[in-house]
Amino acid sequence: MRRCHACSAPLNANSNICQYCGTRNDIDLHGKIDFSVQEDISNRVCPHCTTPLQTVNLYTDGSVQIERCQKCYGLFFDPGEIETVLENSVSGANIINRKLLTAITQERSQHWQKIRYLKCPVCQQFMRRINFGYRSGVVIDQCRTHGIWLDNGEISHLMEWKKAGGQILHEKKQAQLKRQQSRPKSNHSSVEISESFNHTDDDNLLGTVARLIFQLMR
Repeated sequence: MRRCHACSAPLNANSNICQYCGTRNDIDLHGKIDFSVQEDISNRVCPHCTTPLQTVNLYTDGSVQIERCQKCYGLFFDPGEIETVLENSVSGANIINRKLLTAITQERSQHWQKIRYLKCPVCQQFMRRINFGYRSGVVIDQCRTHGIWLDNGEISHLMEWKKAGGQILHEKKQAQLKRQQSRPKSNHSSVEISESFNHTDDDNLLGTVARLIFQLMR
């Protein structure tokens, strides 16, 4: 019997929504990406279950190896892998559907869950929590050196976000920030410096004239 990954209550046969706590339970990677599981167990450890992770081959436009917990279905991606998976498994959107983006975030939001800082499956150092992309609604756990951890269902959330135009919206936001950063700063300081130089030059000129007049009058 399938059970809710949040509260362990039994799930109805035809629903992924827990009738007790309301959590949406995704069915692993089935129906999303073709994959196979390697027999060898990884030496990386699930930050939730503290059990060894499985190595999983994802078949998109090329084989990508990630790690998966067979208990909680969390996924660990090496640096750059999650972007590759999204690029190859989700067709690019042509428009931004803001209403759909809002609906996706509201439906999948789990803000009621207590915030936990997780340890990296590789180095066992605490990872930082950051937003994956603008208006994605997904807060990922990231180790700067070894990669990104996604909890169960978050890869599905990001796929839906990209299909709704979230990636386009994110890229536009990034371009806007770059334009703002590249704008010249206020020229007040340069004007003040220029004026100070002008005052200095004027003072030097007056001093020179005064000395000439003094010498002529001697």
